[in-house]
Amino acid sequence: MGMTNKKAVQPQLTEQEVRILEQLRQQPEMLARFESILNLASNTDGPLKTADEVEALLIEEVRRLGHATMSQWAVGAEERVSQELKEQEPGVRSRKKKR
Repeated sequence: MGMTNKKAVQPQLTEQEVRILEQLRQQPEMLARFESILNLASNTDGPLKTADEVEALLIEEVRRLGHATMSQWAVGAEERVSQELKEQEPGVRSRKKKR
């Protein structure tokens, strides 16, 4: 039986998947964390790890994901508060911290 040259049909992305991908593209640090977590779940690279090793790695990745999430949230919250303040008090100017 000869091999056919058919390409595998790729399913269309759902609206939810498209939204998630768009959000992850805007937040590359979170994308990297999710990719690491997925790689741990598939465990196809390197030597086989024990459940304890995978758990320890997963805990660290979740901590990093939490840190990235909180950092991104803080930036957004600061921008939102600044915008609301400008709308309430148009004469208020924001200053950037000097480093």
